[in-house]
Amino acid sequence: MSIYKRVLLALDLSTESEQLQDKAREIASQNQAELHIVHVIEPLSFAYGGDVPMDLTSIQEQLDEHAKNKLEAFCQSLGYPVTTKQVATGQTESEVHRIADDLAIDLIIVGSHGRHGIALLLGSTANGILHGATCDVLAIRIKEEAE
Repeated sequence: MSIYKRVLLALDLSTESEQLQDKAREIASQNQAELHIVHVIEPLSFAYGGDVPMDLTSIQEQLDEHAKNKLEAFCQSLGYPVTTKQVATGQTESEVHRIADDLAIDLIIVGSHGRHGIALLLGSTANGILHGATCDVLAIRIKEEAE
């Protein structure tokens, strides 16, 4: 009997995301679970407080297309069947929670950078996902390139 039937891997698609591949594949494989993968892009208007004097639509579309290509490449190199893969747009934590609820996810896997100081006080994406999730969350420590 498997503990997790549906696993959601939330990625930022940085080069460090590759560090999550082995553990996500192993957890999904050991549980014979469906593996779903999501990458969330925050709209450019979020970065500028929504008050931008130009149309950012084409830039946002380019970002979306680039993310879809990177996600496809990640899934191809994973070595495990991916049930769904998607690039979502919105606030990262709330989008991951929404998708997890929609797909009846049992486990969310997310990378964590183990921040210190002010970044720790302000929280992180992994922390935000943990505190609003209705299922288990596994934060996998991401090693910095210099480590």
